[in-house]
Amino acid sequence: MRRIQSEDGAQAEGRRGPSRRDLLARTCLVGAVLVAGRPSWAASDQQSGNTTQGADGRKTGIGKMGKRKLGTLEVSAIGAGCMSISANYGPATDKADGIKLIRAAYDKGVTFFDTAEVYGPYVNEELVGEALAPIRDKVKIASKFGFKIDGTIGLDSRPERIKRVIEESLRRLRTDHLDLYYQHRVDPGVPIEDVAGAVRDLIQEGKVLHFGLSEAGPRTIRRAHAVQPVTAVQSEYSLMERSPERNGVFQTCEELGIGFVPWGPLGMGFLSGKLNGETKLDPKTDLRSGFSRFSPESLNANQPLIDLIRKIAEKEGAKPTQIALAWVLAQKPWIVPIPGTSKLAHLDDNVGAIDVDLSVEDLKEIDVALSAITIHGGRMNPEQMKSVEP
Repeated sequence: MRRIQSEDGAQAEGRRGPSRRDLLARTCLVGAVLVAGRPSWAASDQQSGNTTQGADGRKTGIGKMGKRKLGTLEVSAIGAGCMSISANYGPATDKADGIKLIRAAYDKGVTFFDTAEVYGPYVNEELVGEALAPIRDKVKIASKFGFKIDGTIGLDSRPERIKRVIEESLRRLRTDHLDLYYQHRVDPGVPIEDVAGAVRDLIQEGKVLHFGLSEAGPRTIRRAHAVQPVTAVQSEYSLMERSPERNGVFQTCEELGIGFVPWGPLGMGFLSGKLNGETKLDPKTDLRSGFSRFSPESLNANQPLIDLIRKIAEKEGAKPTQIALAWVLAQKPWIVPIPGTSKLAHLDDNVGAIDVDLSVEDLKEIDVALSAITIHGGRMNPEQMKSVEP
């Protein structure tokens, strides 16, 4: 696995001068923090060598985690997708447990956290904001706009809406800026140049530091980038979903110096090896229940991929999830996966992927084996796939 080390970028993005927010309110907020003091888990963040002491007193691998760059945005080599804590892959996690999980991720070296207004909706941003408020200056927060959030899966990226909902996201996230702001899905009703221009305005105002696109195709990426440089593109990518390699997205990102953030790097949980045809997914709380890739027939038919991962994991002395993430990390130095989980034990597994070094021989073995494996079932349901650019 190739690890990309770089100088500390804590101030790389720069503070854009005083916030445009009400100075009195900000003064009161700072005063409240000074009076209350930082939480004990955050106050224990004292670096020593390549480790940091976490909330529980154990040494954690912030130095080992390393950093990667998405364009000019420097983040931890592995990020945290926060969606599943609140929605979509089963019942929501208890709020206190969700906050504990996010803070545990930071203790383990994760400094890049991904959320969106539509997750919940809204409640995931609130959770992330509360969890990270005491260490806001030590982390990078990404959120997204673009869904109508009206009971449909309609899209709305009109500039006036973008400039309204950013204020709401900032309030929920308890911050005066977002490090990365993605268009969640490309809106065919709004020229991408108008979207990029709206985000450019937010960047000039200091409310956003970097612009991202999610599930955008090469042509859209190029058009947006010409108006406002795109820092990161987010799409599903894993051992079982490799379309960005084939549709020109990787080539475009490499050419333009754009980072790539895979969501679903564990195949929406399938690559953990814990799902099969007997698995029951609740249609009321789990979106995957409506995806053909998660039908009992597809779950059984895709087991050869799990057999491959387990074989490599046994040889490496690792977990299947760690092999899956290590493979993603090994593909390009500008890739930063954001695995999501709602369980502390799974978080440990995810972060542990940074310790797995897949050799050139390992990667060749995996690629040869993958070429003989057919993936059954589609990524999402047909209606959702309409908003994914090819």
